[in-house]
Amino acid sequence: MALSKIWAAFIIVSILVASIKWIGWHDNDIFNRMVVGKADDNYGYYMIGTLPSLDFTQDSFAKRLSVVSHTRKTDAMTSKYLFTDNLHSDSVNILKRQNPSLIIMTYDQALKRIAKPVDGIVETCWTSVNIALKLIGIMALFMGFMTIAERAGGINLLSRIIGPFFTKLFPEIPKGHPAMGHMMMNFSANLLGLDNAATPFGLKTMDSLQELNPNKAVASNAQIMFLCLHACGPTLIPVSIIAVRASAGASNPTDIFIPCMIVTFVATLAAMCIVAVKQGINLFQPVILIWILSISALIVLLVTYLVSLNAQSLQSFSGLLSNGLILLIFLLIILGALYKRTDVFDAFVSGAKGGFETAVKIIPYLVGMLVAISMLRTSGTFDVIIDGMKNFFSWLGADTRFVEGLPTALVRPLSASGARGMMVSTMTTYGADSFPGRLSSIMQGSSDSTFYVVAVYFGAVSIKNTRYSIGAMLLADLVGIFTAIFMAYLFFGSTA
Repeated sequence: MALSKIWAAFIIVSILVASIKWIGWHDNDIFNRMVVGKADDNYGYYMIGTLPSLDFTQDSFAKRLSVVSHTRKTDAMTSKYLFTDNLHSDSVNILKRQNPSLIIMTYDQALKRIAKPVDGIVETCWTSVNIALKLIGIMALFMGFMTIAERAGGINLLSRIIGPFFTKLFPEIPKGHPAMGHMMMNFSANLLGLDNAATPFGLKTMDSLQELNPNKAVASNAQIMFLCLHACGPTLIPVSIIAVRASAGASNPTDIFIPCMIVTFVATLAAMCIVAVKQGINLFQPVILIWILSISALIVLLVTYLVSLNAQSLQSFSGLLSNGLILLIFLLIILGALYKRTDVFDAFVSGAKGGFETAVKIIPYLVGMLVAISMLRTSGTFDVIIDGMKNFFSWLGADTRFVEGLPTALVRPLSASGARGMMVSTMTTYGADSFPGRLSSIMQGSSDSTFYVVAVYFGAVSIKNTRYSIGAMLLADLVGIFTAIFMAYLFFGSTA
């Protein structure tokens, strides 16, 4: 019921905000953008006047806006935006009369308000299906190998290794159950940033846990604990964020590496504690403490080595570790299956069929959730929230530098691609080495997309009642946001 109410609230609020903008702000194009808008629409702009008090030329200004899909035009009549240094000049008034649909703003306003266009409802439906279609191949591949590993006994072996820890954290799962091995594969893939592998492993975990679930329509305690840990699971090397920062001209693209690692680790511990308190699990049991401390020590040792590498070496090591590990897993599974005299290809095909069915099954859940999120963004609801927060903290007299980085954190639970766009927009507007630019990078690497995870993972096993899982994930996200802000001020507060 929680997911149903949240989904309905997204749609209602989006339409109400859009109606207010249409009536009060005379935004006659808003309903069109919400329904049939396209993210690749090229909204041209025309520039007049000079760029007062800005540290870059018109050419560099144009380059910044090109990152968020806006192109400089030579004719104001074919443009959507008019940028000027004087809103009340005669030239502006003339152009406005000639083209009443022009949206006029100053250069400062443009850098703060122009963002990458967002898909409307129609395009989002296509995007949802495309995501599922692209997932079919990956799901089929990894589910096939997972089935080989299961038939060869590899998953049971992995379950016995981690059983002492997981039986305390997941008391409802019997010792040696395959779900433990699936979870271990998922958490390992998340840690190494193997998104393509983490999703199939995670969906296989949910399927295994669903077999133990007495009420198939209601999320079990084990499913909630797993999904909360998965949504906040740390990624050891945020390669994509480092790459974006490098392309944006950051002086040291890897400087957000340690803050990202700390934030994700704190958010994961927060999720574990929140769910453990709700489920009455004692986290101070010796076995749990030993495992957590051991994993922490291992991460610290690896991080200590990684921070000694430069950006190029770090990305090279990440690719070698991640891709090499995938191939090693494939090799070990095949060798183990041959040793056990398992029909490897028959097992692969059997598992791949299940991957195909799972990918198709989640399409309705993806369409519903992504459409609601699209409506929130295209209606301007996020802008209203962010502007309100800026005004509130300014009224308090607080340091408001962090507010400019919050859009990434607010969008992150809803859409990973949307949050990535917000991060790029923030770095484009304020600079990759600015405080907001670094903060948005840290927030981008601090968690997964809560509502996407809920829609896909619960949808795959037809869970209707998600209980308190969304609340727990959002609370852990909030802990991550506060930690990210603290880390940004600690590492970059005096330099950015």
